[in-house]
Amino acid sequence: MIRIFALRALLFAGLWWILAEGRTDGWPLCVVATAAAMWASTRLWFPAPKPIRLAGLPGFLCYFLWNSIRGGVQVAHMALRGRTSLQPALIELAVTLPPGGARVLMVNALSLMPGTLGVDLHETGLRLHVLDDRLPIEAEVRALEAAITTLFGKQP
Repeated sequence: MIRIFALRALLFAGLWWILAEGRTDGWPLCVVATAAAMWASTRLWFPAPKPIRLAGLPGFLCYFLWNSIRGGVQVAHMALRGRTSLQPALIELAVTLPPGGARVLMVNALSLMPGTLGVDLHETGLRLHVLDDRLPIEAEVRALEAAITTLFGKQP
């Protein structure tokens, strides 16, 4: 347990050092920020994360990269058409992934893909903000769930 805390402290202090561009005049604030990050990480970290399957990683990365590029082109096309052609909306979708890392990865992956933003994740579903609700968002979410299921393996 002490080793885990020491590694986290080094990680957060190292991140601070990188963000501060190697300057040492902010170390008192670094100590406070590192302590706050340590506290938050212990409170937010999932107790028993399910490890990913390395065999599923290339497929997930290819899926994510392809859909990020496709989504970026799609959003650029929407932007060129103008604001009046968009139909932004909040949509609710059921989530089939079990609670934990797989769901969090799904929300974060959706938020990184252009045109969607995860707003709320609750026990039974997900609320997304989308730029255009005429797009096949639910099909894309189901495809992402399938890719994440492959990444994490068969879910219990």
